[in-house]
This record gives sequence, C-alpha cells and structure tokens, in this order.
Amino acid sequence: MTASSGDLHESADQLKPETIDRHRAVVSIMEELEAVDWYDQRVDATSDPELAKILAHNRDEEKEHAMMTLEWLRRRDPKLDEHMRTYLFTTRSVLDVEHTAAHGSDGDGTANDGSLGIGSLMNK
Repeated sequence: MTASSGDLHESADQLKPETIDRHRAVVSIMEELEAVDWYDQRVDATSDPELAKILAHNRDEEKEHAMMTLEWLRRRDPKLDEHMRTYLFTTRSVLDVEHTAAHGSDGDGTANDGSLGIGSLMNK
C-alpha cells in the first residue's frame, strides 16, 4: 500500500489475510465518505443547476458504494454487527440508546424490560 490513510500500522507479513481485507474495506469506506463530503461542497459552490444535479448524483453513488462495503464488513465482524443492530435505524436519542445498552435502563430510571422497575425496589 502507498503512503496514505491506507497504510497498515503493522507489518503485512504479521497480519492475517482477513485483517488486510478488512483494512482495505475500512479505507475504502473512508475514501467514499470523503468523496461524499467533496461532492457536497461542490454542489453548494456551483452556480450551474445542471452541474449541481450531476454532482449530487455522483455524491449519492459514493454513498451507495460506502454502504455496500460497510455491509460487507458487518457480515465479517460480529461485534460491529452487534453495534449496528443497537444503534442504527432507531428513533430515540443515540445517547439514550447507549445508556440502555450499557445499563439496561432508559436513562430516566425506568427498566428496559417493559416493567415499571418496581421489582428492583423490593430487593432493597
């Protein structure tokens, strides 16, 4: 790999092929999201409406590429899969979701098991 965000932090001969492939995927996602940012800026900066539409189309293709690669990575990393299932496609505050995942309650003292939490008071 060349000198860039794609550099390995350890010697390639010490890494499993799967680790190197996951690294390739991570770097690819980073590059795709960077391209999304660049296209966003170009869409904002252009005064030509047709060019803005073309650039927005190109930007959205980069988003598709990033998500395809993220899905590939999710399928190979059980912990990433677990976190994605916890945080993605929720409507609650992300911090509330994190609190529930870490502590088993919604952050307001209510239990996450559907009960009112009264049973826990009986043990005191």
